[in-house]
Amino acid sequence: MSKASSVTSKYAAKPPIDRRVIPPAANEAIWETRDGHRLRRIDWPGNEERARGSILFLPGRGDNYEKYLESLEEWHRAGWRVTAADWRGQAGSGRLGKDEVTGHIEDFGIWVDDLAEFWDAWKAQTPAPHVLAAHSMGGHLVMRALVEKRVNPKAVFLSAPMLGMNGPPLPLPMLHGVATVMTKVGDPTRQAWKWSEKPGELPTGRATLLTHDPDRYEDEQWWRDHRPELVMGPASWRWVERAYASWRELEKPGALENVVTPVLIVSTSADKLVSHPANVRAAARLPNGQLQAFGDEAAHEILREADEVRDAAMQAIAEFLDTHAPADAS
Repeated sequence: MSKASSVTSKYAAKPPIDRRVIPPAANEAIWETRDGHRLRRIDWPGNEERARGSILFLPGRGDNYEKYLESLEEWHRAGWRVTAADWRGQAGSGRLGKDEVTGHIEDFGIWVDDLAEFWDAWKAQTPAPHVLAAHSMGGHLVMRALVEKRVNPKAVFLSAPMLGMNGPPLPLPMLHGVATVMTKVGDPTRQAWKWSEKPGELPTGRATLLTHDPDRYEDEQWWRDHRPELVMGPASWRWVERAYASWRELEKPGALENVVTPVLIVSTSADKLVSHPANVRAAARLPNGQLQAFGDEAAHEILREADEVRDAAMQAIAEFLDTHAPADAS
């Protein structure tokens, strides 16, 4: 049974969006990196009657673009040409560990390289203004790319970006040190935390970490059931260690302060996965940073939250883009 939802933000459009169907206007394809890795992507052409520009969206750790079809289709209906893609090693873009479910990477720089390469190719083929967007880990990698000046979007918006991780209240160097030890006392590709007892089934209690909307949460399992290649479980210890190392790069003095691109950070103080305080600090450090903050009404997946929260987030994004990436921007 498909799940549909109406939208009530500034650019709302009917008929309702079916979150369990690839929209007719969208096209799924494979893009190959210079080193031959095959990355899955999905593209919507722009609405020529309401030409707006182009948005590239990247999901979070263990994510897939199917989870965000509702938002991607809504931006398309607003006139944007929309593209989303998997990260190397997850969803439909292969695996980098020793099994089919562990999220593993040797270094976050690999993903930054992929993003920079994809960005250059995508930007050359799509109309301006060009906007970069991401969720969670994707937001971390986008920020890394901005700090390193590997991408040059007109504007950026990030949903619950992983600009820091929610965890033990210890100094970041100590957390990184513990993770480093864990990569040396065992196989660094092993899983860093326990997963569900039943392969492919989402762990009990996970829903409360992500969204207050049970129907939107169930969409993820529906896509996993119909596309088993999307199934992914915990990250590896190498991923954890590299995540802390990358976080330390963002915390360096001058890193975020030198990013002049307008950036909207949508974050929630109730987030149990990423650090809301780190997101608040980042918005203040960015010369053109803006924060849209939620409280207990929103969990980690703000773009998949209950209508009241999601609509407010989508409205904030629309207004941000109207200001910083207007239709006539180059």
